[in-house]
Amino acid sequence: MLGALGVVYGDIGTSPLYALKEAARAASQGGVITPNAVLGVVSLILWSLILIISLKYAVLILRADNRGEGGIVAMLALLHARRARPGTWRSILLIVGLVGAALLYGDGAITPAISVLSAIEGLKVDAPSLAPLVLPLTVAVLLGLFLMQRKGTGFIGGIFGPIMLGWFVVLAMLGLRGILLAPMVLTAINPLVAFEFLLSTGPIVSFAILGAAFLAVTGGEAMYADMGHFGRVPIRLAWFFIALPGLVLNYFGQAALLVTHPEFSDNPFYQLAPDWAHYPLVAFATVATVIASQAIISGAFSLTQQAIQLGLCPGLHIQHTASHEIGQIYVPAVNWLLAAATLGAVFLFRSSDALAGAYGIAVSMLMAITTLLAAMIALRWGYNPLLVVAVNGFFLLIDLTFFAANATKFLDGGWFPLLLATAVAFLMLTWRKGQHLVQRARAHMRQPEAEFLAALGRNPPICLPGTAIYLTASTHGIPLPLTNFVRHNHALHERLLLVTARSEEIPRVSDEHRVEIIQIAPNVSRVVLRYGFMETPCIPDGVRLAIERGHLTGIEPDSLSYYIGRETIIPTEHVRGMAVWREALFAFMQRNAERSAAYFQIPARQVVEVGTEIEI
Repeated sequence: MLGALGVVYGDIGTSPLYALKEAARAASQGGVITPNAVLGVVSLILWSLILIISLKYAVLILRADNRGEGGIVAMLALLHARRARPGTWRSILLIVGLVGAALLYGDGAITPAISVLSAIEGLKVDAPSLAPLVLPLTVAVLLGLFLMQRKGTGFIGGIFGPIMLGWFVVLAMLGLRGILLAPMVLTAINPLVAFEFLLSTGPIVSFAILGAAFLAVTGGEAMYADMGHFGRVPIRLAWFFIALPGLVLNYFGQAALLVTHPEFSDNPFYQLAPDWAHYPLVAFATVATVIASQAIISGAFSLTQQAIQLGLCPGLHIQHTASHEIGQIYVPAVNWLLAAATLGAVFLFRSSDALAGAYGIAVSMLMAITTLLAAMIALRWGYNPLLVVAVNGFFLLIDLTFFAANATKFLDGGWFPLLLATAVAFLMLTWRKGQHLVQRARAHMRQPEAEFLAALGRNPPICLPGTAIYLTASTHGIPLPLTNFVRHNHALHERLLLVTARSEEIPRVSDEHRVEIIQIAPNVSRVVLRYGFMETPCIPDGVRLAIERGHLTGIEPDSLSYYIGRETIIPTEHVRGMAVWREALFAFMQRNAERSAAYFQIPARQVVEVGTEIEI
């Protein structure tokens, strides 16, 4: 529970800094906010937390786990969408899922910017003259956060939970202080208050209020994405007993303050605190928003690792920052691209009020996609179709309503995360399509096993001592590097291992099911190593495991030579595939991807690369 507070609820836990303020501003339409509007807004926020976070995510979505793991990629694995053929319904689901994964990167760029900005803007409450310092301080905090990533987060991860527990306690205490000012605000617990308020305003104003109120639930998707780290039960307990009560009390406290002092609508969160506590609260809020941002960044690293494993993203350099703890990774390319996007958002929008227009549209679309995929999983698991349609249809209607409300903010900044998500999704789809074209080209060039062995019998090559390993993406046929080696050198090692690393659509594969040996000829064996999408493949360890378990005998692991194909992609017009400019983009990604030897953790001194040109 404590760990979940520090990672899962950092984002949604800092929403009180800006959510009710933006919703109240939308309800007032530039004028003085009325008590009825305040009650309507806080009632809407309360029931959004209950319906979307408590019922949909905590009760429903957390059931759709892939052997304990959650998130968009885990859902795609459950639906077997990765190996879908073009034109099938699974291929459509894959595209939808990739868009959902891409939206997480768009959300990841906005969350640190709006969270840290809204915290530091508290300086203006007591000292408006400090306003010019807000932007440089925000940039300094965010830059320090991204610089810290390369050292790993394990050394501070242990204090995230206790700090966020203290944060939720402070939220609750501030909220109780505000509620005592106007206990009548508790009448907003009645959902009819929100319903009647929305009906009393025009459709344009209602949509603006819904879009602003949605800010209170952003970050809720982390409950599902981080399920594998903490488990379903601790996440639920942390929400219902700590996070939800603290959030509700604070929102109601802010609402009570606005009922009695509508002039505090510029920053009701900080005005809840006594004057002497404003500066300490700014410092505490900044720490809380840094923790929330850290969770988003770590989530982007984890998502990237899963996408690489499932073949949805080029291989990127991944550093393991803690050998004793799973999931402690650092992806430099993702870190600095995310840093550029986040700092770009800060400089572009310059205030949390302006960023509120950019925030929400990506998250609301992601929530709708999650609901849709959860419904498909429930149908695949054999649940009653009528029940699935009724329950998931109800939540999908809510998600689409909020998405429509946030879509009105497109020109106010909503285009920014959607632009980032579109770029990421396009690159993912280009990579997947390019990989498919390369595999198709390889299949035509790959020599059948029987033909290769027959050629060796007719013209025996020179026998080289030792064992050679040839890495291959396929579980049939002869790898191109092996064919080229024999053709050019007229020689062959006395023993051959054709090794394939396969990514399974489960989080982790046990050692008992890791290795499969297929005997092709007396001295030629195919070794299939299986890895889950949460694991980092290590070919030497897999081969060593096969030797220890007796699958392979008479082999010294440190004396092995690994032959790896180094492919040069040549875009052409005469081969049916993608547009040439898109093939050139794929070739660029392929050239700059992590080299196979480094990705599979093979020592450089044991690697031999064999070049091959492939036209697509």
